[in-house]
Amino acid sequence: MSKSSLPKSQPFQGEEVPSCDMPLVHLEQVRQVQPEVMSLDQAQQMAEFFSALADPSRLRLMSALASQELCVCDLAAAVKVSESAVSHQLRILRSQRLVKYRRVGRNVYYSLADSHVMNLYREVAAHLNESH
Repeated sequence: MSKSSLPKSQPFQGEEVPSCDMPLVHLEQVRQVQPEVMSLDQAQQMAEFFSALADPSRLRLMSALASQELCVCDLAAAVKVSESAVSHQLRILRSQRLVKYRRVGRNVYYSLADSHVMNLYREVAAHLNESH
């Protein structure tokens, strides 16, 4: 779709989205930013990562794990869902390396994977708690 066929602005939740008045490409800015634009493969990986976070059940599990390491039984009791449901959600979080686990005898204890995940969780929580 060419730039000229795009609408200048469309309503967005009761507001108009600002756009350029005249279609004009600033080549120098484009050249500067192009090396920073992620590849399609990286974008796909990031989309899958955020998709794992786009579920309230998984976010509730992460909020519990942000406080301390817990076993599946404790997680199920904390978020008030079945152990089977918790295990299913933890599998998804593990696939994106958001949580890790360790075995102690027959018990498996889960925690957030690393400081990056903890920081991401805390930053988003802080952002949501900011006044608008």
